[in-house]
Amino acid sequence: MRTRPRFDRGHTDDLMSFLAASPSPYHAVASAAERLEKAGFRQVEETDAWDASSGGKYVLRGGAIIAWFVPEGARAHTPFRIVGAHTDSPNLRVKPLPDAGAHGWRQVAVEIYGGPLLNSWLDRDLGLAGRLTLRDGSTRLVNVDRPLLRVPQLAIHMDRSVPTDGLKLDKQKHMQPIWGLGDDVREGDLIRFVEEECDLAPGEVTGWDLMTHSVEPPAYLGRDRELLAGPRMDNLLSVHAGTAALAAVATASGADALPYVPVLAAFDHEENGSQSDTGADGPLLGGVLERSVFARGGSYEDKARAFAGTVCLSSDTGHAVHPNYAERHDPTHHPRANRGPILKVNVNNRYATDGAGRAVFAAACEKAGVPFQSFVSNNAMPCGTTIGPITAARHGIKTVDIGVAILSMHSVRELCGVDDPPMLADALRAFLEG
Repeated sequence: MRTRPRFDRGHTDDLMSFLAASPSPYHAVASAAERLEKAGFRQVEETDAWDASSGGKYVLRGGAIIAWFVPEGARAHTPFRIVGAHTDSPNLRVKPLPDAGAHGWRQVAVEIYGGPLLNSWLDRDLGLAGRLTLRDGSTRLVNVDRPLLRVPQLAIHMDRSVPTDGLKLDKQKHMQPIWGLGDDVREGDLIRFVEEECDLAPGEVTGWDLMTHSVEPPAYLGRDRELLAGPRMDNLLSVHAGTAALAAVATASGADALPYVPVLAAFDHEENGSQSDTGADGPLLGGVLERSVFARGGSYEDKARAFAGTVCLSSDTGHAVHPNYAERHDPTHHPRANRGPILKVNVNNRYATDGAGRAVFAAACEKAGVPFQSFVSNNAMPCGTTIGPITAARHGIKTVDIGVAILSMHSVRELCGVDDPPMLADALRAFLEG
């Protein structure tokens, strides 16, 4: 067994760059695609006919990416090895009529996406990013990565109940950011500003998917710089690790002798249920896998055989034991930072892991030379979920839920150990290699 993973802290440095460059799901998949292109992958369009050629390919749809590597001579019934993840994170998203304001303040109307820790968004310098749809039907990414908006907290002098009763935030009334001064609400002002930022003509933007993000960059933290603080680690940490693992497998010597077709499936909309054309509960993954089988001359029987032998590692962040709230965790399961990835188990199928799946992950970690930990929720606490059970149920694919243990999940800024991301990537690479 090796004493160190294939991916070292240089992987964590690159993760920091990935997080900073990916303020929205659309930017995240563009960042992943850029890394895959450098590894020889090429984009294929869903509207084109697919061929039987080998090599790395990927499909982009909105905030989702499906990438796969076909080894030379792969049979139509060759099973897949899938790393699943999601690209979205809880945040504040711009409403269809964004221009608002009151009492001399100009504001932007936002809607709460997913389940953010609202207090973490207060008094943060926020930028604006996302996707624009232009009059000709094309799209453009935008990232205003500078202090533009702010959700100001009420001064303690005006709410003396906070120290005793806690902070109470109304999602509609208290979370609308300010971005300037003015007594009049100027209809169309925000989109005109975005058009100017992108050097677009007035009126060229006819649709938008915009969201806020903290402009504070990721940073190493602690006396020995053994912790990483940054945004959107739930779940771009897994997207980045899966991308790195797939690229490494596809460019390694012997890639054409792989016994599986390795796949990265990074979906959007996990934070609000995955029910969309780019979510894990949609048809995207199944369609791509089927078309890959059929492009290699396969039949329905070949597809059934391939799916029957397929395994998915659903990688999403989990909960490290919190030193101030240890009683909220199961007393015998305390995942710790820098102790390796976690195997997530819930017998009520909030996670998809079973004993056979545990064995698959244990074998990958053993091959990679990395330790792993187990996570299970306290029986008195509700258990979260992710794309694992959805993937298993929708496609009939053996699925195992794993991830990296972090603190401050769903905060605007989360925390993990610096060695866990490369250990996760190393385990995913070993899994994809079979």
